[in-house]
Amino acid sequence: MVKNRWLRWFNRGFMGMLATVMAVSTVSSVAQNALPNLGDGTDLTPAAERKMGDRIARQLFRDPDYVDDPIVGEYVQGIWQPLLVAARERGELPPELDEAYAWEILLGRDASVNAFALPGAYFGLHLGLVGVVSSRDELASVLAHELSHVTQRHIARRMMKDDQQSPLLMAAMIVALLAAAKDPNSANSIQAANAAIVGGQALGIQNQLNFSRDMEREADRVGFSISTQAGFAPQGFVTMFDKLQQASRLNDSGNFPYLRTHPLSTERMADMEARIDTATPSSPNARHNEPETDHSMMAARARVLSNTTVDALRNWNPELQGKTAATLYGSALAAIKLREFARAEKHWKTLTALLEKDAPNDAASNRLARWLGVEIYIARGGRDDKAQALKLLGAPKNSQGRVELLLWAQAMQQSGMPLAPVSQALQTWVAEHPNDASAWQQLSNIYTEQGRTLASIRAQAESLVAQRDPVGAFARFKAGQEWVRNAGANGNAGVDYVEAAIIDTRARQLEAIVRVE
Repeated sequence: MVKNRWLRWFNRGFMGMLATVMAVSTVSSVAQNALPNLGDGTDLTPAAERKMGDRIARQLFRDPDYVDDPIVGEYVQGIWQPLLVAARERGELPPELDEAYAWEILLGRDASVNAFALPGAYFGLHLGLVGVVSSRDELASVLAHELSHVTQRHIARRMMKDDQQSPLLMAAMIVALLAAAKDPNSANSIQAANAAIVGGQALGIQNQLNFSRDMEREADRVGFSISTQAGFAPQGFVTMFDKLQQASRLNDSGNFPYLRTHPLSTERMADMEARIDTATPSSPNARHNEPETDHSMMAARARVLSNTTVDALRNWNPELQGKTAATLYGSALAAIKLREFARAEKHWKTLTALLEKDAPNDAASNRLARWLGVEIYIARGGRDDKAQALKLLGAPKNSQGRVELLLWAQAMQQSGMPLAPVSQALQTWVAEHPNDASAWQQLSNIYTEQGRTLASIRAQAESLVAQRDPVGAFARFKAGQEWVRNAGANGNAGVDYVEAAIIDTRARQLEAIVRVE
C-alpha cells in the first residue's frame, strides 16, 4: 500500500486537505469478514469511495513524481485491460463497482519496487516495478493482485472497523506518519512526527496501514484466477513471489516497499504453486512461451525514466553491458535525456539493425524502436529531424493510438506545417477520451499557436478536470468567461461564440462541485 517517497505530496503543506487524505485511512484496520451490505448505511458506498479517490488522485497528478509516459502507459494498458475483462467475465467486478470506480493506473517516477490500490479504483504503479519484472506475466500478477483488493472491497471493509474514530483526526495522523517515514532526518518530517504524537494513537494507526494477511491471501487467490483467465502464465505469480522473497534476504534498504506491505509466507507461495496445475491460459495474451523482447525494452525504458540523474544515465553503455535490444534501447533513451543526440541515434540505428536481423516479425518490438527514433528526432529538433520524425510516423490514420497521435502532434507542431489536421485529430480523441489530460494540454498548445485563445483556455480547463481538479478547472472556465466579456467590450468580432457557450455550460456544471469542495 501507500508507504513510499512518491507520495511526497503528504509533506507539502496539504494538511488543510484532510478530507482528501481521509481516503488513505481506508487501508486502516485488520478484519477478515463477510463482504459488507452495500445498502446498510454504515458502509462506505462506492460513490463516496470514488470521491475520496478523486481527491487523492488530484494530488498525485500534481506530484513531480507523477509521469504520463504514453509508451509505458500503452504497454501497461495492454496488460491491464485484459485483466479488467477477465474480472468482469468471472463476476468479480459487479456493474455497480464497474460504473462507479475510475479503474485508472497512475505511473510514478520512482525506482522503488511498489504498486498500490487506492479508494475508488485508482492504482499507483512505480516505474521501478516495471523495470524489475522479467515478463508481462509477472507484471500481470501484481496488477491482478491490486485489482482484487478493489473488487473484493478490502478498502471499504477495513474502514468499517475504524468508524468509531474521527476520520479527520485519523487522516491528519496518517499524513504525518507517512511524511515522517520518508525522511526521518528532515525538519519537516520531525515536525510531522511530532504532530502525529500529539494526535495520539500514532503507532496503532501506522500499524494499520497495510492490508491484513487474510486479505492478501484473498487477493492472491482472486488475482491468480483473474490473471490466468486473462491468458497470462500462472507461473508469473510464483516467479514474482520468488523475486520478493530473494529481496527479503537482503538488508532492508527501503527499495522494496511492496515486500514490506505485502508480507510473504511459504504458505502463500505454496498456494500459488499448487494452483498452477489447474490453470490453463488460452487467451491471446498468453505469450509466456514467446521471446519478450518488447518487455525487456519496456523494462529498460522504465529504469531510465525512474532515475534520470546524470550518473545513472551515463551508466547505460551497451559496449560494456552487451548489445542486446534492451541495453541499446535504454542507452539511446538515456542519451536523449543527456541531449547527446549523435550517440542516441547511433544506439538506435544499431537497435533497428539488430531487430531487423533477429526479430523482423516482432511487431511490438519494432514499433517501440520506431517510436524511439521519433523521440530522438523530435528532441533534436533540426529541420531535417522534423522531416525524419514525420517519415517514421507515416501518414496519420483514423485508427492510430495515443502514442502515435501525441508524437505526431509534437512533430507537426515543430515542423511549422498547418496544424488544422492535428487539432481536428486531437478534438476527436478527447471527445472519446475526455480524461486524457495530456491530450487536452497538447490541444491547448496547438490552439494557442493557431491564435484560438478562447479554445486554448477551455482545453486547459478540461485538462484540469481530467486531473480531478474541479476548483482549478472552474477558475480557468471563469477566466474564459472574463476573456469573452473583455473581447466584447473592446469590439472584438473574432470571439468564437460556440466555445463561449461551451465554457458557460461547463462553468455552471462545475460551480456546484466547487461549492462542495
